[in-house]
Amino acid sequence: MSVTPALSDAQVGDLLALLPGSDSVELKLTVPESQQMSVARALGMDPLDAQIRQVFFFDTPTLALSKRGVVVRARRVQRKGGDAIVKVRPVEPAAMQKALRKSSGFTVEVDAMPGSFVCSGTLKRSVDNADVRQVAVGGAPLTSLLSKRQRAFAAEHAPGMELDGLSMLGPILVLKLKFNPDNFARRLVAEAWLYPDGSRLLELSTKCSPAEAFQTAAEARAFLAGHGVDLSGDQETKTKKALRFFAKELRQAGARDG
Repeated sequence: MSVTPALSDAQVGDLLALLPGSDSVELKLTVPESQQMSVARALGMDPLDAQIRQVFFFDTPTLALSKRGVVVRARRVQRKGGDAIVKVRPVEPAAMQKALRKSSGFTVEVDAMPGSFVCSGTLKRSVDNADVRQVAVGGAPLTSLLSKRQRAFAAEHAPGMELDGLSMLGPILVLKLKFNPDNFARRLVAEAWLYPDGSRLLELSTKCSPAEAFQTAAEARAFLAGHGVDLSGDQETKTKKALRFFAKELRQAGARDG
């Protein structure tokens, strides 16, 4: 079993510098696939309470957009409307334009996992599920889901990239469960990402204010460890794994067609 290292002193210093300018912190943990069922039972997770989501990413087969630190994603959400986001990471909160920081739907958040963290700026827009489906089936361009400000945000960080020329990566089926486990003061969120090859990624997370980050991390670590959750396994973010998975499928399909 691999052991995920703790943050170094230098990383802690960098994290402390980011927190004051951030809007929130999301603490995340990837659960090893071999332990996902036992963890779900230990935490009292009921799959019938989960919300179904369909997630689409947009990039090139070589992930040219992701390599510039930009993620474009759209979601269809059961019993709710969908959304479209443009995310840039890493970012320095102090370097973000004041007008952008004041924009509706823009947030700066630190995502922290055992051994690593990243600060991102995300511009989100609500859209209809039907509109996301139209783009997914080729009935409308990607830019029809994005606001003018979102398109400008993407162009600023990935100049020269033609958004409507991007390939669709996905979709991937996601089950999202929000629950309040016994003996833990905060709500936990579980997301199960179900890949077409049968593999699964299960992520547990909780959000807090920047001022509460270290206290919340300590409490969450103690709670999860006390319920038998492995905190030392390899960590992999949902987005990176999904992008690599579907980009590989695109390249393989292109090679066959060629």
